[in-house]
Amino acid sequence: MSPTHRNGTNQAAAVIMIVADVMAVILGLWILMYLLDANRANDLVGFIQDAARWLAGWSYDLFTFDDAWARVVAGYGLAAVVYLFVGHAVAGRLRRH
Repeated sequence: MSPTHRNGTNQAAAVIMIVADVMAVILGLWILMYLLDANRANDLVGFIQDAARWLAGWSYDLFTFDDAWARVVAGYGLAAVVYLFVGHAVAGRLRRH
């Protein structure tokens, strides 16, 4: 493998990891904001909530706990863990090749 190809692969792996990390941070921020009862009328809180709901669309309301806080932590937390795991696994595979 040429050094140029190797450098491009490492850069792609870094971008994938950063994107996965940013997605997980957004989801984690929303969990934190929800648990701390952040003001939903605030623009930043609304933006984080909308972004988190979009990112966790597949896991949003996946669990049916009686308490809303448990549904938020489980649903959004699962999405964050999956994004971290998959993003870092893909980046690791790219770096090995």
